[in-house]
Amino acid sequence: MIVLGIDPGTAALGYGIVESTRGRLREIDHGCLETSPDTAMPERLLAVHSLVAELIGLHQPAVIAVERLFFSRNAQTALGVGQARGVVLLAAAQRGVPVREATPNEVKSAIAGYGAADKEQVQRMVQVVLGMADRPRPDDAADALAIAVWAANSERSGSAHLSPVMDRSAVAPITRGASGYERAVREALASEKTQARGAKRSAS
Repeated sequence: MIVLGIDPGTAALGYGIVESTRGRLREIDHGCLETSPDTAMPERLLAVHSLVAELIGLHQPAVIAVERLFFSRNAQTALGVGQARGVVLLAAAQRGVPVREATPNEVKSAIAGYGAADKEQVQRMVQVVLGMADRPRPDDAADALAIAVWAANSERSGSAHLSPVMDRSAVAPITRGASGYERAVREALASEKTQARGAKRSAS
């Protein structure tokens, strides 16, 4: 089984392709598409779509795994990721390839053992899991390989890919009940409120 992992973004989009054979994973290809901020957004999105469509045609993945942004202080970053995600989902739908989604914390937990792992730790584990001679570079490509590894392992274990209630834009059917994604969102919001209250007390 071949899995195409995507770390979405309009400025930089990372991709990573892995193959799962008899329980073993290997890296096929990885890289990063960078677009200039001087280029109009429609053209940047076209470049993203063209790349993803080309990768699908070349590698014929059984699954496409896309990173899902669940929280961002930077609205512009969130918007760019959302636009790139939409283009990736469109390219997948046009070729009839199923999509799997995971938040960065879910991927880190699966790859490195805990959701707070830094990029270097994730890259080291991806290198070990895929038997690569060097750590994958750049960061966007390493993240794409990480989510591809997550998806390959999830498919092999038969894990469910239902989307939580809080994610109204997810690709899979909505299910009820607590999920890792919902807990991550609630924890992030609770942390923001705690920090805001602390800042008010310090100012008064």
